[in-house]
Amino acid sequence: MLLYALAIALSAFLLFEVQPIIAKMILPWFGGSSAVWSTCMLFFQVVLLAGYLYAHWLHEKLAARRQALVHIALLAVSLATLPALPNPAWKTAQVGHPSLRILALLSLTVGLPYFLLSSTSPLLQAWYARERRGRLPYRLFALSNFASLTALLSYPLLVEPRLPARIQALAWSAAYACFTVLCGVTAWRAARLSDNAGAVAPDAESGAQTAPSWTVRLLWLGLAASASVLLLAVTTHLTQDVAAIPFLWILPLSVYLLSFIVCFEAPRAYRRAIFIPLLAAALAFMAWRLWPYHGRMEMRAIIGAFALALFVCCMVCHGELVRLKPHPRYLTGFYVTVSMGGAAGGLFVGLFAPNVFHAYYEFPIGLALCAALAFLVMAREPRRFSTAGKRLATGALAAVLCGYLLCLGAIMREMVHGYRFVARNFYGQLRVQDEGNPAIDEDACRKLVHGVINHGEQMWREEYRRRPVTYFCPQSGIGRAMRVLEGAPRRIGILGLGCGTLAAYGRPGDTLRIYDINPLVLEIAQRDFTYLRDTPARVEVTMGDGRLALEAEPGQQFDLLVMDAFSGDSVPVHLITREAFQTYFRHLKPTGILAVNITNSYLALEPVMERAANAFGKVALAYHFVPDDDDLLCFSCSWTLILDRAFLAAHPELQTDAKQLHPAGNFRIWTDDFSNLLSILK
Repeated sequence: MLLYALAIALSAFLLFEVQPIIAKMILPWFGGSSAVWSTCMLFFQVVLLAGYLYAHWLHEKLAARRQALVHIALLAVSLATLPALPNPAWKTAQVGHPSLRILALLSLTVGLPYFLLSSTSPLLQAWYARERRGRLPYRLFALSNFASLTALLSYPLLVEPRLPARIQALAWSAAYACFTVLCGVTAWRAARLSDNAGAVAPDAESGAQTAPSWTVRLLWLGLAASASVLLLAVTTHLTQDVAAIPFLWILPLSVYLLSFIVCFEAPRAYRRAIFIPLLAAALAFMAWRLWPYHGRMEMRAIIGAFALALFVCCMVCHGELVRLKPHPRYLTGFYVTVSMGGAAGGLFVGLFAPNVFHAYYEFPIGLALCAALAFLVMAREPRRFSTAGKRLATGALAAVLCGYLLCLGAIMREMVHGYRFVARNFYGQLRVQDEGNPAIDEDACRKLVHGVINHGEQMWREEYRRRPVTYFCPQSGIGRAMRVLEGAPRRIGILGLGCGTLAAYGRPGDTLRIYDINPLVLEIAQRDFTYLRDTPARVEVTMGDGRLALEAEPGQQFDLLVMDAFSGDSVPVHLITREAFQTYFRHLKPTGILAVNITNSYLALEPVMERAANAFGKVALAYHFVPDDDDLLCFSCSWTLILDRAFLAAHPELQTDAKQLHPAGNFRIWTDDFSNLLSILK
């Protein structure tokens, strides 16, 4: 038992430890979007399914000794793929939909080791059940999930803050090599015991077991898919509007695994009388948060509430799976079906939804699927009622379900209703909205909305149409930087196009070089807004990830470089690391200014800016602008200007209404290897 437990625990630990390691390493290579993690999750779920299918085939089709020989051979071959370090040749600044490129990279980097790790738990459980007739192996599944949860929690708390990414990957590779030895020994021992004909009596009971019906198998599939869809939808919801960082990847996945552990290790912990009412509350809360006009919540409360709601939904899905689990004779088939449901959820959220849906419909669809499955499992089992009572209870549940589905339909309609244009791709959802009538409304405007955040607008009244507005007003930090550089032709770099508002600062002789990764943004800025057409400056647009594009270019000698690249309300972390700032300063003149938009509902980015400025011997000035209540043009915003001390001394006017940033305690500079969201939550 100990040998099986050690092999399963180590395989599960490595299985989930490699996910954040590899995802964090490749995140900056593909724009830092939350979709990178969704695509990685899709890969891991599909390979997990492949591993379960392999375990099922091996267990059902081959004799015990051949099972061991085949598995040991594959373990040996997998050692040739180490170390698990992604090749930088896959890095690209190109635009488009990089999902297939990410999947190919992951396949070559960790495909075979991950495949074999995925197969370990079901395969060794099947061998254990064969060796120890009458002993249920499901506790080993709970152990597997506990080890997986330990891996996930150890990463942000122990691994990420202490080890560079390359060392993380090398340490994982060494641990995997140890695993292959342990698993090989376990496989060979299991084969030898099975070859001893007298060691174990035939299991007559297993042959008498009835195979699960297709109805039950479909419920396995649906329950697993529902939990998977909600896991990925909640993760996308959080990372889209906060930050695409390991903590917000790991928290939902940890909650998901915790429900597996509880349900399979202590099945009695799942009680319908408790969790079905909690499910109703969880589904109602998440539907309310999806309603476009919901109220604001403090960020920690949002994260905690979504984690709790996801846990309740997963407890119901996985608790019902445990109630429907088969005899160990059909164990590998059960795991294959559950894994197939998880992979189906991943394919739906990771590939189907971004390419087919205009809005984030997968979240309400996942809620609808969860509600419908809860109704089905409740309705299919006999109740302690009379026939009339059963019908009445079922009818009441059906009425509640129909009302909830109608509510979700209304939410999906509101996601796209009233917009001039709605589109979605790998980098998120974009909407264009018109407000007011230019003939009668002074504040008539057109807005660009990314996720739930206003990413710029243009006023339609002629006296305002060419003026910089919203976060870019002349009174803001960026307005001050533009003003101090007036008087000579300027070369200005801009990371993040938005609707093109910063082009309103362009003057004859100026050059604006704009970088944006999302082709939809350029299409909208050119078609639905006029800033790019109206500016007298020369405009150059480079499509691709701004940081990667700058890394590939010779020094641009910018007078001003503006970092305004956001995804929803989140900042792509790879754009505010030490390595990113090093690239920015290479492209600035010695007297140049780096302007960073740090406006954010949830994150206090000032310490990150101060540490970066200090690392390069610069000074950082923060500007927090709050317009008057009757100001039609400007938004409250926060900017940081990072510049040379000598330049600041020559332009003391920049210090007006500015706060010079100073070190905040022991705050550590962010790098490509290290970032800590929790330390800057508001």
